[in-house]
Amino acid sequence: MIKSILVRYGDLVLKGVNKKRFIKQVLMLVREKVQAEDVTFEAVHDRLYVHLHGADPEKVMQGLRKVSGLSSFSPIMHSSRDIDTIIEDAKTLLKDKVNTPQTFRVETKRADKSFATPSMEVSKRVSSALLKMYKDTLSVDLSNPDLTLSIEIRKQGVYLYSDRYKAMGGFPVGIAGKGLLMLSGGIDSPVAGYLAMKQGVELEAIHFESTPLTSIESVQKTIDLVKKLSVYAPKSTIKLHLVPFTSLHQAMLENVPDPYQITIMRRMMYRIADQFAELDHIPILVNGESIGQVASQTLESIKVVNEVTHRPVIRPLATIDKNDIVNLARTIDTYSVSIRPFEDCCTLYTPNQPTTNPRSMYAVRYERLFDYKTLIDEAVQSIKTLTITSTSSMDLTRHGLTVKEALNGGENHDHKSE
Repeated sequence: MIKSILVRYGDLVLKGVNKKRFIKQVLMLVREKVQAEDVTFEAVHDRLYVHLHGADPEKVMQGLRKVSGLSSFSPIMHSSRDIDTIIEDAKTLLKDKVNTPQTFRVETKRADKSFATPSMEVSKRVSSALLKMYKDTLSVDLSNPDLTLSIEIRKQGVYLYSDRYKAMGGFPVGIAGKGLLMLSGGIDSPVAGYLAMKQGVELEAIHFESTPLTSIESVQKTIDLVKKLSVYAPKSTIKLHLVPFTSLHQAMLENVPDPYQITIMRRMMYRIADQFAELDHIPILVNGESIGQVASQTLESIKVVNEVTHRPVIRPLATIDKNDIVNLARTIDTYSVSIRPFEDCCTLYTPNQPTTNPRSMYAVRYERLFDYKTLIDEAVQSIKTLTITSTSSMDLTRHGLTVKEALNGGENHDHKSE
């Protein structure tokens, strides 16, 4: 019977003097995400044991899959320090796993040297017993087996396991500080946000909404995407900042030549995100740009757009293929939301022939055709902030309300600098 889950930390164990701080953060996240009652936690050196006390192991492992900073985890069976009992428990553990011919090996780690039988001897005796019991289905392969039975002999007990499930890896979210995710309703930016969190970055998200030029459903997509991402966040909560972009959007459509509209639009978005991040004390921006994927993401386009911000921009997807991005979106369950047929301002008004080789001098010239600085200040002052959790049920599409009406009860962000 499975009584505990053995949890292995990821790269954080290499952090030297800072390791304790990383482990403290990951333990906080584990306790938060594992919601099963009566579960207890035992931290031992570079590992964590989650003792089930009758809790459903599948439910516990679902929680562990939401914790960045973990390398892997294994359901374990408790055994006694008697070699004959270890052999019998090994037979029980493999009973449902050996149904077809396969290869195996036994690995023993004797952390407690007071245990009289050496590791190699334990492995040999357990292997011999298993071969005798499963003589028609099991054969030994020490280099590349189908099945590995692991035995750990420690002072606190003897543990057996054969399954190892990969976890998120990376570092515990929040340990690296905070980033502002420029979130569209597409496939890429939610994946970029997930990868940033996986590396320890706690997120707030900013979205540029242009209703009624775009539909309210495009805003709802963004809310639902943040809800999906929030399951990985501390307290399962992410703040979403909605920027009223309509006035700026209309000014650009009226004044900027078609080939430069996307370039100028993204420069305006970067300016707003940068200004907001400055007021909100967020040191970096995060977005879903992937080199060469669309016209606005050529190296020259990225350079011209990036010129208007004063803080680092992290691009987790910069060199990742689209198919790999889509596969990851499916894995984190954002793909089905992203492909809803409601487009944001970046995709709905893409010109037929956007420039792939913009020049800064032309971008600056076209921006002088309208008073964008005033429009940016007005947009920043009118940002609406929503607190989205993994259990949020907000529906902006009810009763045909506008975004402003639907968010009437929401929070006005305090943009006063300190």
